Amino acid sequence: MKREVLVNGGTGYIGGRLVAALIARGHHVRVLARAASIDRVRAGAEAIIGSALEANSIESALSGTDTLVHLIGTAHPNPSKANEFVSVDLASAKAAVCAAKRKSLAHFVYVSVAQPAPVMKAYVAARAEAEKAIRDSRIAATIVRPWYVVGPGHWWPIVLVPFHALARLIPATRETAGRLGLVTVKQMVVALVYAIENPPFPGEMRIVDVPAIKRSTIAPNLA
Repeated sequence: MKREVLVNGGTGYIGGRLVAALIARGHHVRVLARAASIDRVRAGAEAIIGSALEANSIESALSGTDTLVHLIGTAHPNPSKANEFVSVDLASAKAAVCAAKRKSLAHFVYVSVAQPAPVMKAYVAARAEAEKAIRDSRIAATIVRPWYVVGPGHWWPIVLVPFHALARLIPATRETAGRLGLVTVKQMVVALVYAIENPPFPGEMRIVDVPAIKRSTIAPNLA
């Protein structure tokens, strides 16, 4: 079924690839972007100038849309950016939820982070609070929880692979290693497209963790 999709963060690392994949599969895609980034919107998508931090801006862009994908987040997150996790990541998510409630949105797709986690506590806390806002809204939602996403230009987490492999062999750390494992940007795009094309039931909140991201399959040529 053709979807009408608004992507917040559609000019970013995952967002640009997701927009291209959705267009290729015949969906109508809008991208909300700042004026300075509007020329980075993928060809074939409807570019809308606005702010993902303002509920009114998001609400206007949602007109006629059944699915909102929220990908806004602080670039290169690290513990020193705790304030940005609140002022950007959490604030934009809450604005999106507010707009979605006003529009009686059918499906909210949110890229969160794997949790619980022993590091990046401020980042995880902001994402967990955003998830709570989505849950409390009672909008049908899919929460996608990656940890590290690897791909072109983002290969450094590969150095963690041996440690993850070792942790998966130890019963006490096996579950944590799976939940905090690496996923590729292609796997992320496939999981997001699958979520968009297969929404949950009204009022349902579906969690897609790292193992589920890795299991998602649609088409081999995506991303």
